[in-house]
Amino acid sequence: MPTPDKQLSAEQSRQIADTIREEVARRRISRQSLAELAKLSLSTLEKVLGGRRPFTLATTVRLEQALGVSLRKTPEAAPAPAAALNGEVAPDGLGAYSRRAVAWIEGTYVTVRPSFGDKDAIFAYRTEISWDAAVSSLVFHESERQDAAFTQFGEVAVPNQSGHIYLVTNRHGQHRLITVARLAISGEMYGIITTLLAGRGSLLTPIAAPIAYLPITMVASPTFGRVSSGDPNYAVYRQHLRRTTDEPFAMFLPG
Repeated sequence: MPTPDKQLSAEQSRQIADTIREEVARRRISRQSLAELAKLSLSTLEKVLGGRRPFTLATTVRLEQALGVSLRKTPEAAPAPAAALNGEVAPDGLGAYSRRAVAWIEGTYVTVRPSFGDKDAIFAYRTEISWDAAVSSLVFHESERQDAAFTQFGEVAVPNQSGHIYLVTNRHGQHRLITVARLAISGEMYGIITTLLAGRGSLLTPIAAPIAYLPITMVASPTFGRVSSGDPNYAVYRQHLRRTTDEPFAMFLPG
């Protein structure tokens, strides 16, 4: 006879539900979208999030794969490094910066890069950079993305040696890296995004492109999503992207 799917405890189910609600809020995706990504019915998702049904191991694994995060706490977590426990200093792996030293990076940015699906369009979304006391470092969260399923969040490294800022996404070993330099006075950041381009089926292709972060106060009425030439912000966005390579803040060498 088949073994029934293991049900998690009430406490585990509450903890997992809280984590999922937080992830959904951070990424600004709907529960319907999450259910589709996890290949669950919306009814099942609503019941487990509402506490009307306990989480099962199979349901939890599907949601972990859809979100790219671990939802289950390990029974005995190893002690965190001393630097990570210090609420004012980031871990060595992120540059060992103090909160006061990087406060000027915190804020909300309009993020622009070339559209991967339309060579004449620009893709724009919102990025929030803030201090997270729980991990003792700067973190970033994206929102207002037209492709909400690909919304990213992660850690921010600020090493002294290079003078550059790194926005790093690491989900079970799969990385996306953004390397930028920041203008000290006006606050824009320019650089390169290195990621994977989703193609047909499961095809993924490495791709790199210029990227610019504009303090949201610089754009009176920001436009998000795929921005075409008819949009009032198109010329401004295009100007900033060209500045990335014209000055240059980033270089792309021919093969």
